[in-house]
Amino acid sequence: MVLAPSQRMKLATSSTPDNPRLGPAVAPPERTESVLADGAVQRVVKVRRDYNSWVARETMEDYALRFTPHSFRKWSEMRVANTAFGAASFLILEAVGATLLVQYGFLNAFWAILATGLIIFLAGLPISIYAARHGLDMDLLTRGAGFGYIGSTITSLIYASFTFIFFALEAAVMAYALELAFDIPPAWGSLICALVVIPLVTHGVTAISRLQVWTQPLWLVMLVVPYIFVFKHNPDVLNDLAHYGGGEGQGSKFNVYLFGAAMTVGIALITQMGEQVDYLRFMPEKTAQNRRRWWAGVLIGGPGWVILGVIKMLGGALLAYLAISHSVPLDRAVDPNQMYLAAYEYVFARPGWAVAAVCLFVVISQLKINVTNAYAGSLAWSNFFARLTHSHPGRVVWVVFNTMIALMLMELDVFKALGGVLGLYSNIAISWLMAVVADLVINKPLGLSPPGIEFKRAHLYDINPVGVGAMVAASVLSVTAYLGVFGPLAEAFSALIALVTAMVVSPLIAWATKGKYYIARQSPPRAGLFTGLQSCVICEREYEGDDLAHCPAYLGNICSLCCSLDARCNDLCKPEGRLSAQWAGALRWLLPKRVWPYIDTGLGHYLLLMAIVVPVLAGLFGLLYHQELRAMGEHALTFGPTLRLGFIKAFAALLLVSGVVAWWLVLTHKSRQVAQEESNRQTQAVHEQTLALRREIDSHRQTDLQLQEAKLQAEGARHQAELANQAKSRYITTVSHELRTPLNSILGYAQLLEEDASIPPHRRQAVSVIRRGGDHLLSLIEGTLDIARIEGGKLRLEPKPLRFRDCVQQIVRMFELQAVGKGIEFRAELADVLPEVVRADEKRLQQILINVLGNAVKFTHTGRVVFRLRYAREMALFEIEDTGPGIAADEIEHIFEPFARGSEATSGGTGLGLTIGKMLTDLMGGEMTVSSTVGVGTVFRIRLFLPEAR
Repeated sequence: MVLAPSQRMKLATSSTPDNPRLGPAVAPPERTESVLADGAVQRVVKVRRDYNSWVARETMEDYALRFTPHSFRKWSEMRVANTAFGAASFLILEAVGATLLVQYGFLNAFWAILATGLIIFLAGLPISIYAARHGLDMDLLTRGAGFGYIGSTITSLIYASFTFIFFALEAAVMAYALELAFDIPPAWGSLICALVVIPLVTHGVTAISRLQVWTQPLWLVMLVVPYIFVFKHNPDVLNDLAHYGGGEGQGSKFNVYLFGAAMTVGIALITQMGEQVDYLRFMPEKTAQNRRRWWAGVLIGGPGWVILGVIKMLGGALLAYLAISHSVPLDRAVDPNQMYLAAYEYVFARPGWAVAAVCLFVVISQLKINVTNAYAGSLAWSNFFARLTHSHPGRVVWVVFNTMIALMLMELDVFKALGGVLGLYSNIAISWLMAVVADLVINKPLGLSPPGIEFKRAHLYDINPVGVGAMVAASVLSVTAYLGVFGPLAEAFSALIALVTAMVVSPLIAWATKGKYYIARQSPPRAGLFTGLQSCVICEREYEGDDLAHCPAYLGNICSLCCSLDARCNDLCKPEGRLSAQWAGALRWLLPKRVWPYIDTGLGHYLLLMAIVVPVLAGLFGLLYHQELRAMGEHALTFGPTLRLGFIKAFAALLLVSGVVAWWLVLTHKSRQVAQEESNRQTQAVHEQTLALRREIDSHRQTDLQLQEAKLQAEGARHQAELANQAKSRYITTVSHELRTPLNSILGYAQLLEEDASIPPHRRQAVSVIRRGGDHLLSLIEGTLDIARIEGGKLRLEPKPLRFRDCVQQIVRMFELQAVGKGIEFRAELADVLPEVVRADEKRLQQILINVLGNAVKFTHTGRVVFRLRYAREMALFEIEDTGPGIAADEIEHIFEPFARGSEATSGGTGLGLTIGKMLTDLMGGEMTVSSTVGVGTVFRIRLFLPEAR
């Protein structure tokens, strides 16, 4: 289980572009190395990425693409079972029963419904047990039950198509109810029925479970009540129903052909087991304490739905017969709205109440099932597109995608083609699910396949011929039979042909291949590697051991989600399990050796690809052509040739386009292959250079040890220097205090003498000279003391909130008056946007600016002094430009040294002012620079970090 919001990384190699990422990179790249099949070293760059908010919240994501962790399965057995059982509300069950009644008569429909229910129950039981035991959805279960990592992609597409087909059928029923009750046009009703489901499914099984709990009692009451009233007021209805022979009366007696055709339509509902499994994966683990509850929950939430389903299909036949007896046309009698309207008219005397009850019941029923259809579809599309694109924008995206497809089908009025759609679809659906069942109930008990369910990409072959081969063989055989190629009996029992074929072929292929293609590599020992929670080497989140695999490309444990989305590792963990390797191996087994050199050429790949595309297109167009001929009925002889010619032209045009696309794909693949080979060669060269560098590094180890020893000596010397500086600082501080005491006395006495009016002027002038000299000595002592404090590390800044603009303007006014007194121009250029308050040491900031501005005004005799201030990104830039005498090039190098004095012609100041200003600037995290031209002027630039105080 993820213990924090999901974050993932995008992966890249040094030779290929990055994966599309789902969020901004927030951490620096890291590198790992792994050895390629040809001996080169593959360098993989890991960059952390964040999923969008949908993926980051597991209440919305519901562990799409992953198994359900043990720590998340905390719901009670009955809560899970009730959530799964709520899917049995779908009214297509009644519609299927009604359709079978009208087309094949009650007797044939009755036995077909019972046979369908028995088959679905027996097939669904092992699927439900394994899903609940291992916490796997239908896709992950299919992976480990004989299909492989890429093989289950095909079944995900089949499963996704089931969800949107049935979503469309169910929503169409609901749209008819809205039209019946509120006179809403079907087009708008379909839109409403599609959109209302989306917010109910975005928060996954948590919200769906609440919906099922709240609606279950009312739904059961509204389901049962009309039948009670029907039997009460019409006790002979069952006897009349039993003698109903269908719309054309052909089913008044049992007919094996009609029975088979009816069963083929009904078995299409077997795919509903996938939706049950998507809920059963949240079942808590089975223990000695909950054993009975666990089994009850699995039975109720798993195959148990079909028991109610059989009852509802028979009920649908009853209600359809009731509607027909009330003069409802046959094509409308199969609509659940008309069925339940005929039943509720026995409950309510007023038609308005009957319509309202039907509308409420239909809306509740369809919401209960369509949240399941949308939820299961989002999981199926997530798995399908994750393997195609190696990206995952989130399950919610596929909720909307699945709903939009269903809406399109609703607008095309797919409900009218219910029988034809389900009859054809059932052949493929049952081929898939029975191949899974065959692996669970035959291959595993016989030891033809591993006992557990391995679902991780890192341990699976891309294609397992056991499941894929069984499904393809059963689908081709049953669809061919469904099209009438093998005669009417095979056509009627095409679904049974699919069932038997899958159950027989799966163990035969497993026996022939000796179970080789189930596991591509063995898992390492679990001890010490997968105990408790472990961190994924890519996303660095913690997962349970069952969700992790060791990745040689990243040299660590990788979670199944990161593994599924990775496109750069080149399946380093299972080089023989890649689809390309399996495909090449199969061709070498089938083709003679003299053809092998041409297999890997561009033309060879193109011919092989077209060998797959052409039969698939031909089969698809043949199927569509056959369906159109059936729809024409008696007009087939007249318009058949024209239709055939149109299909041939369309097939030729599409084949031409497919050929161009296939050639482009082959060229793209070859160019990538060449680029990869070149990258591998370069990587190998880098690897050899790395080995040479390592040898050189080994030869320089002794030098490195000597350098380390010299470094230690340097550190010791630096420490001694620091001690010396501290001693010097203490000495200067002591001497400064000793000098300042008598000097203060002298200055005080000189001040008294200057103010004494009795002293003659020439003596007062001498006293003034003494005082100015004393002031200069005192400033030198203070400056020396400041330098000693800075060098000794004893000077501490005291940053406080400072009204920045006011402080600067105060300094500007101070020197503006001095400049005016000297007859020079003083101009201040302050930025328009300055922070009101910054954090700074006001005293030291003023000291820096006063020292530099004081020199500029002092040594500028004509011209101007310009003070500029700019502020951006918490950095203040001060520029003090003057037109003074300037500083010579040989003197500017020493301008910041203590007691540096410039010549009279070119002076930047004397004493310690600039020295202290430069040291304070450095201490405040800034810099002070100077540029000057003799005879032109000088520019001081001061950059200080002054963060804005908020």
